[in-house]
Amino acid sequence: MAFSKKNRANTLSGIWFVALFAMASVYLSEFAIFQNLGISPLVIAIILGMIYGNTLRGNLPEAWVPGIVFSAKKILRFAIIFYGFRITFQQIAEVGIAGLIISVTMVVTTFLIGVFVARKFFKLDSETSFLTASGASICGAAAVLATEPVVKAEPHKSALAVSTVVLFGTIAMFVYPMLFNSGILDMDLYEFGVYTGATIHEVAQVVAVGGAYGGAAADNAIIVKMTRVMMIAPMLIVLGIYLAKVKKSNSNDANKLVIPWFAVYFILVAGFNSLDLVPLNIVNTINGIDTFLLTMAMAALGMEASFAKFKNIGMAPVYVAFIMFLWLMIGGYFITKGVLAIA
Repeated sequence: MAFSKKNRANTLSGIWFVALFAMASVYLSEFAIFQNLGISPLVIAIILGMIYGNTLRGNLPEAWVPGIVFSAKKILRFAIIFYGFRITFQQIAEVGIAGLIISVTMVVTTFLIGVFVARKFFKLDSETSFLTASGASICGAAAVLATEPVVKAEPHKSALAVSTVVLFGTIAMFVYPMLFNSGILDMDLYEFGVYTGATIHEVAQVVAVGGAYGGAAADNAIIVKMTRVMMIAPMLIVLGIYLAKVKKSNSNDANKLVIPWFAVYFILVAGFNSLDLVPLNIVNTINGIDTFLLTMAMAALGMEASFAKFKNIGMAPVYVAFIMFLWLMIGGYFITKGVLAIA
Protein backbone atom coordinates (compact mmCIF):
# COMPACT_ATOMS: atom_id res chain seq x y z
CA MET A 1 0.00 0.00 0.00
CA ALA A 2 1.32 3.43 -0.96
CA PHE A 3 0.43 5.01 2.38
CA SER A 4 1.20 2.12 4.68
CA LYS A 5 3.46 2.94 7.61
CA LYS A 6 6.38 1.38 5.76
CA ASN A 7 5.87 3.20 2.44
CA ARG A 8 4.32 6.50 3.54
CA ALA A 9 7.54 8.52 3.65
CA ASN A 10 8.65 7.43 0.18
CA THR A 11 5.19 8.01 -1.31
CA LEU A 12 5.14 11.53 0.12
CA SER A 13 8.62 12.10 -1.27
CA GLY A 14 7.32 11.17 -4.72
CA ILE A 15 4.39 13.57 -4.33
CA TRP A 16 6.69 16.40 -3.20
CA PHE A 17 8.96 15.68 -6.14
CA VAL A 18 6.02 16.09 -8.53
CA ALA A 19 5.03 19.27 -6.67
CA LEU A 20 8.45 20.77 -7.43
CA PHE A 21 7.79 20.31 -11.14
CA ALA A 22 4.39 21.94 -10.70
CA MET A 23 5.96 24.91 -8.91
CA ALA A 24 8.46 25.35 -11.72
CA SER A 25 5.65 25.14 -14.30
CA VAL A 26 3.54 27.78 -12.55
CA TYR A 27 6.58 30.05 -12.32
CA LEU A 28 7.43 29.63 -16.00
CA SER A 29 3.80 30.21 -17.04
CA GLU A 30 4.11 33.78 -15.75
CA PHE A 31 6.70 34.62 -18.39
CA ALA A 32 5.39 36.95 -21.09
CA ILE A 33 6.09 34.51 -23.92
CA PHE A 34 3.82 31.86 -22.39
CA GLN A 35 1.21 34.42 -21.36
CA ASN A 36 1.01 35.80 -24.90
CA LEU A 37 0.66 32.31 -26.38
CA GLY A 38 -1.99 31.32 -23.85
CA ILE A 39 0.10 28.36 -22.67
CA SER A 40 -1.06 27.26 -19.24
CA PRO A 41 1.06 25.74 -16.47
CA LEU A 42 -0.64 22.41 -17.23
CA VAL A 43 0.95 22.27 -20.67
CA ILE A 44 4.36 23.34 -19.37
CA ALA A 45 4.15 20.69 -16.64
CA ILE A 46 3.56 17.78 -19.00
CA ILE A 47 6.45 18.94 -21.19
CA LEU A 48 8.81 19.19 -18.22
CA GLY A 49 7.59 15.84 -16.92
CA MET A 50 8.15 14.17 -20.28
CA ILE A 51 11.65 15.63 -20.59
CA TYR A 52 12.54 14.30 -17.15
CA GLY A 53 10.76 10.98 -17.67
CA ASN A 54 12.72 10.29 -20.85
CA THR A 55 16.14 11.44 -19.65
CA LEU A 56 16.76 11.27 -15.91
CA ARG A 57 13.91 8.98 -14.81
CA GLY A 58 16.40 6.18 -14.15
CA ASN A 59 17.80 8.19 -11.23
CA LEU A 60 14.43 8.34 -9.47
CA PRO A 61 14.20 6.04 -6.42
CA GLU A 62 11.79 3.24 -7.26
CA ALA A 63 10.14 3.67 -3.87
CA TRP A 64 8.98 7.16 -4.92
CA VAL A 65 7.01 5.87 -7.93
CA PRO A 66 3.76 5.30 -5.95
CA GLY A 67 3.79 9.04 -5.17
CA ILE A 68 3.98 9.85 -8.88
CA VAL A 69 1.18 7.39 -9.66
CA PHE A 70 -0.91 8.87 -6.83
CA SER A 71 -0.44 12.34 -8.32
CA ALA A 72 -1.44 11.18 -11.81
CA LYS A 73 -4.53 9.30 -10.61
CA LYS A 74 -5.94 10.35 -7.23
CA ILE A 75 -4.88 13.99 -7.15
CA LEU A 76 -6.15 14.31 -10.73
CA ARG A 77 -9.68 13.20 -9.82
CA PHE A 78 -9.77 15.45 -6.78
CA ALA A 79 -8.69 18.41 -8.93
CA ILE A 80 -11.33 17.70 -11.59
CA ILE A 81 -14.03 17.73 -8.90
CA PHE A 82 -12.97 21.15 -7.65
CA TYR A 83 -12.73 22.43 -11.22
CA GLY A 84 -16.45 22.99 -10.69
CA PHE A 85 -15.66 26.13 -8.71
CA ARG A 86 -14.82 27.80 -12.02
CA ILE A 87 -18.40 27.51 -13.27
CA THR A 88 -21.85 28.66 -12.22
CA PHE A 89 -25.20 27.86 -13.77
CA GLN A 90 -25.79 31.61 -13.95
CA GLN A 91 -22.91 31.91 -16.43
CA ILE A 92 -24.56 29.38 -18.66
CA ALA A 93 -27.84 31.28 -18.43
CA GLU A 94 -26.06 34.49 -19.46
CA VAL A 95 -25.24 33.18 -22.94
CA GLY A 96 -28.86 32.15 -23.40
CA ILE A 97 -30.26 29.20 -25.23
CA ALA A 98 -28.41 30.13 -28.44
CA GLY A 99 -24.98 30.01 -26.78
CA LEU A 100 -25.84 26.74 -25.07
CA ILE A 101 -27.03 25.15 -28.33
CA ILE A 102 -23.83 26.20 -30.09
CA SER A 103 -21.64 24.84 -27.27
CA VAL A 104 -23.44 21.51 -27.06
CA THR A 105 -23.49 21.12 -30.84
CA MET A 106 -19.77 21.78 -31.18
CA VAL A 107 -18.85 19.46 -28.31
CA VAL A 108 -20.97 16.56 -29.55
CA THR A 109 -20.13 16.86 -33.25
CA THR A 110 -16.41 17.39 -32.71
CA PHE A 111 -16.15 14.44 -30.34
CA LEU A 112 -18.07 12.11 -32.64
CA ILE A 113 -16.18 13.24 -35.76
CA GLY A 114 -12.86 12.84 -33.96
CA VAL A 115 -13.60 9.33 -32.69
CA PHE A 116 -15.10 8.20 -36.02
CA VAL A 117 -12.20 9.49 -38.13
CA ALA A 118 -9.58 8.18 -35.69
CA ARG A 119 -10.96 4.66 -35.60
CA LYS A 120 -12.42 4.29 -39.11
CA PHE A 121 -9.75 5.90 -41.27
CA PHE A 122 -6.60 5.95 -39.11
CA LYS A 123 -7.20 2.72 -37.17
CA LEU A 124 -6.27 4.28 -33.84
CA ASP A 125 -7.07 2.43 -30.63
CA SER A 126 -10.16 3.55 -28.72
CA GLU A 127 -8.21 5.14 -25.84
CA THR A 128 -6.17 7.44 -28.08
CA SER A 129 -9.30 8.25 -30.11
CA PHE A 130 -11.35 9.22 -27.05
CA LEU A 131 -8.55 11.26 -25.49
CA THR A 132 -7.75 13.21 -28.66
CA ALA A 133 -11.43 13.88 -29.34
CA SER A 134 -12.18 15.02 -25.79
CA GLY A 135 -9.25 17.44 -25.80
CA ALA A 136 -10.39 19.13 -29.01
CA SER A 137 -14.11 19.12 -28.30
CA ILE A 138 -14.25 20.30 -24.69
CA CYS A 139 -11.42 22.10 -22.97
CA GLY A 140 -8.01 20.87 -23.99
CA ALA A 141 -5.61 19.41 -21.47
CA ALA A 142 -8.09 19.39 -18.58
CA ALA A 143 -10.55 17.32 -20.63
CA VAL A 144 -7.82 14.87 -21.60
CA LEU A 145 -6.91 14.51 -17.94
CA ALA A 146 -10.55 13.96 -16.97
CA THR A 147 -11.06 11.34 -19.69
CA GLU A 148 -7.88 9.38 -18.97
CA PRO A 149 -9.13 7.52 -15.87
CA VAL A 150 -12.47 6.70 -17.52
CA VAL A 151 -10.89 5.02 -20.55
CA LYS A 152 -7.98 3.70 -18.45
CA ALA A 153 -5.43 4.92 -20.98
CA GLU A 154 -1.66 4.66 -20.72
CA PRO A 155 0.12 7.94 -19.82
CA HIS A 156 1.84 8.32 -23.19
CA LYS A 157 -1.54 8.35 -24.95
CA SER A 158 -2.75 11.18 -22.76
CA ALA A 159 0.49 13.06 -23.36
CA LEU A 160 0.05 12.67 -27.10
CA ALA A 161 -3.53 13.95 -26.95
CA VAL A 162 -2.41 16.99 -24.97
CA SER A 163 0.29 17.72 -27.54
CA THR A 164 -2.31 17.91 -30.33
CA VAL A 165 -4.32 20.37 -28.26
CA VAL A 166 -1.26 22.54 -27.78
CA LEU A 167 -0.39 22.45 -31.47
CA PHE A 168 -3.76 23.30 -32.97
CA GLY A 169 -4.93 25.51 -30.13
CA THR A 170 -1.84 27.64 -30.60
CA ILE A 171 -2.42 27.78 -34.37
CA ALA A 172 -6.00 28.91 -33.69
CA MET A 173 -4.73 31.77 -31.55
CA PHE A 174 -2.99 33.25 -34.58
CA VAL A 175 -5.49 32.27 -37.29
CA TYR A 176 -8.70 33.49 -35.61
CA PRO A 177 -7.60 37.13 -35.08
CA MET A 178 -6.20 37.16 -38.63
CA LEU A 179 -9.53 36.02 -40.08
CA PHE A 180 -11.52 38.45 -37.93
CA ASN A 181 -9.32 41.47 -38.64
CA SER A 182 -9.38 40.76 -42.38
CA GLY A 183 -13.18 40.81 -42.42
CA ILE A 184 -13.43 37.30 -43.87
CA LEU A 185 -15.51 36.10 -40.94
CA ASP A 186 -18.12 38.85 -41.30
CA MET A 187 -18.80 38.85 -37.56
CA ASP A 188 -19.31 41.54 -34.96
CA LEU A 189 -17.53 41.32 -31.61
CA TYR A 190 -20.48 39.57 -29.95
CA GLU A 191 -20.56 36.84 -32.59
CA PHE A 192 -16.79 36.51 -32.63
CA GLY A 193 -16.75 36.01 -28.87
CA VAL A 194 -19.30 33.20 -29.07
CA TYR A 195 -17.44 31.64 -32.02
CA THR A 196 -14.12 31.79 -30.19
CA GLY A 197 -15.48 30.27 -26.99
CA ALA A 198 -17.27 27.51 -28.87
CA THR A 199 -14.36 26.40 -31.05
CA ILE A 200 -10.89 27.09 -29.58
CA HIS A 201 -9.35 24.28 -27.54
CA GLU A 202 -7.92 25.55 -24.22
CA VAL A 203 -9.51 27.97 -21.75
CA ALA A 204 -6.25 29.95 -21.65
CA GLN A 205 -6.21 30.19 -25.44
CA VAL A 206 -9.81 31.46 -25.49
CA VAL A 207 -8.95 34.06 -22.87
CA ALA A 208 -5.97 35.19 -24.94
CA VAL A 209 -7.98 35.60 -28.17
CA GLY A 210 -11.15 37.05 -26.67
CA GLY A 211 -9.23 39.26 -24.24
CA ALA A 212 -7.36 40.89 -27.10
CA TYR A 213 -10.65 42.52 -28.20
CA GLY A 214 -12.24 43.06 -24.79
CA GLY A 215 -15.90 43.85 -24.13
CA ALA A 216 -18.50 41.54 -25.68
CA ALA A 217 -15.84 39.45 -27.41
CA ALA A 218 -14.01 38.67 -24.16
CA ASP A 219 -17.13 38.12 -22.05
CA ASN A 220 -18.92 35.86 -24.51
CA ALA A 221 -15.77 33.92 -25.35
CA ILE A 222 -15.11 33.03 -21.72
CA ILE A 223 -18.73 32.27 -20.79
CA VAL A 224 -19.36 30.09 -23.86
CA LYS A 225 -16.07 28.31 -23.23
CA MET A 226 -17.11 27.55 -19.67
CA THR A 227 -20.34 25.98 -20.93
CA ARG A 228 -18.13 23.66 -22.96
CA VAL A 229 -16.13 22.91 -19.81
CA MET A 230 -19.40 22.03 -18.10
CA MET A 231 -19.88 19.33 -20.73
CA ILE A 232 -17.01 17.33 -19.22
CA ALA A 233 -19.31 15.65 -16.72
CA PRO A 234 -22.14 14.48 -19.00
CA MET A 235 -19.63 13.42 -21.65
CA LEU A 236 -17.72 11.25 -19.18
CA ILE A 237 -20.91 9.72 -17.81
CA VAL A 238 -22.15 8.85 -21.31
CA LEU A 239 -18.69 7.53 -22.21
CA GLY A 240 -18.65 5.40 -19.06
CA ILE A 241 -22.03 3.91 -20.00
CA TYR A 242 -20.84 3.23 -23.55
CA LEU A 243 -17.63 1.55 -22.41
CA ALA A 244 -19.57 -0.62 -19.96
CA LYS A 245 -21.83 -1.85 -22.77
CA VAL A 246 -19.07 -2.68 -25.21
CA LYS A 247 -16.80 -4.36 -22.72
CA LYS A 248 -16.28 -7.95 -23.82
CA SER A 249 -13.26 -9.13 -21.85
CA ASN A 250 -15.15 -10.35 -18.77
CA SER A 251 -18.69 -11.63 -19.10
CA ASN A 252 -19.40 -10.86 -15.45
CA ASP A 253 -18.51 -7.22 -15.99
CA ALA A 254 -20.02 -6.86 -19.47
CA ASN A 255 -23.17 -5.16 -18.20
CA LYS A 256 -21.62 -3.50 -15.20
CA LEU A 257 -22.03 0.27 -15.30
CA VAL A 258 -18.97 2.12 -14.03
CA ILE A 259 -19.97 5.70 -13.32
CA PRO A 260 -17.11 8.23 -13.15
CA TRP A 261 -18.26 9.65 -9.84
CA PHE A 262 -15.72 12.44 -9.90
CA ALA A 263 -17.64 13.83 -12.91
CA VAL A 264 -20.89 13.73 -10.93
CA TYR A 265 -19.20 15.50 -8.02
CA PHE A 266 -17.90 18.08 -10.48
CA ILE A 267 -21.53 18.98 -11.35
CA LEU A 268 -22.47 19.11 -7.67
CA VAL A 269 -19.56 21.46 -6.92
CA ALA A 270 -20.59 23.70 -9.83
CA GLY A 271 -24.14 23.71 -8.47
CA PHE A 272 -22.89 24.63 -5.01
CA ASN A 273 -20.75 27.37 -6.52
CA SER A 274 -23.85 28.70 -8.27
CA LEU A 275 -25.46 29.39 -4.88
CA ASP A 276 -22.84 32.10 -4.28
CA LEU A 277 -22.34 31.04 -0.67
CA VAL A 278 -18.54 31.17 -0.76
CA PRO A 279 -16.84 34.60 -0.89
CA LEU A 280 -15.14 35.37 -4.21
CA ASN A 281 -11.66 35.66 -2.68
CA ILE A 282 -11.99 32.13 -1.26
CA VAL A 283 -13.25 30.79 -4.60
CA ASN A 284 -10.23 32.39 -6.30
CA THR A 285 -7.94 30.73 -3.75
CA ILE A 286 -9.61 27.35 -4.35
CA ASN A 287 -9.18 27.79 -8.11
CA GLY A 288 -5.52 28.66 -7.63
CA ILE A 289 -4.94 25.53 -5.55
CA ASP A 290 -6.93 23.49 -8.05
CA THR A 291 -4.77 24.73 -10.94
CA PHE A 292 -1.71 23.68 -8.98
CA LEU A 293 -3.14 20.19 -8.36
CA LEU A 294 -3.98 19.81 -12.06
CA THR A 295 -0.46 20.94 -12.86
CA MET A 296 0.91 18.25 -10.54
CA ALA A 297 -1.20 15.63 -12.30
CA MET A 298 0.11 16.76 -15.69
CA ALA A 299 3.72 16.65 -14.50
CA ALA A 300 3.22 13.13 -13.14
CA LEU A 301 1.55 12.09 -16.37
CA GLY A 302 4.55 13.38 -18.32
CA MET A 303 6.96 11.46 -16.12
CA GLU A 304 5.11 8.25 -16.94
CA ALA A 305 5.07 8.87 -20.71
CA SER A 306 7.84 7.19 -22.68
CA PHE A 307 8.83 8.59 -26.08
CA ALA A 308 9.52 5.04 -27.26
CA LYS A 309 5.81 4.25 -27.09
CA PHE A 310 4.96 7.13 -29.44
CA LYS A 311 6.68 5.33 -32.32
CA ASN A 312 3.90 2.76 -32.50
CA ILE A 313 1.26 5.47 -32.99
CA GLY A 314 2.98 7.74 -35.51
CA MET A 315 1.38 10.88 -36.93
CA ALA A 316 -2.19 9.57 -37.06
CA PRO A 317 -3.39 11.49 -33.95
CA VAL A 318 -2.03 14.72 -35.44
CA TYR A 319 -3.98 14.12 -38.66
CA VAL A 320 -7.14 13.42 -36.66
CA ALA A 321 -6.60 16.57 -34.59
CA PHE A 322 -6.12 18.58 -37.79
CA ILE A 323 -9.47 17.33 -39.14
CA MET A 324 -11.17 18.31 -35.87
CA PHE A 325 -9.45 21.69 -36.02
CA LEU A 326 -10.86 22.30 -39.50
CA TRP A 327 -14.33 21.27 -38.31
CA LEU A 328 -14.11 23.55 -35.28
CA MET A 329 -12.97 26.51 -37.37
CA ILE A 330 -15.16 26.06 -40.47
CA GLY A 331 -18.12 24.06 -39.19
CA GLY A 332 -18.15 26.09 -35.99
CA TYR A 333 -18.34 29.31 -37.99
CA PHE A 334 -21.46 28.30 -39.90
CA ILE A 335 -23.12 26.81 -36.83
CA THR A 336 -22.46 29.99 -34.83
CA LYS A 337 -23.75 32.26 -37.60
CA GLY A 338 -26.77 30.06 -38.23
CA VAL A 339 -27.89 29.67 -34.61
CA LEU A 340 -27.35 33.34 -33.74
CA ALA A 341 -29.25 34.39 -36.87
CA ILE A 342 -32.26 32.31 -35.82
CA ALA A 343 -32.04 33.49 -32.20
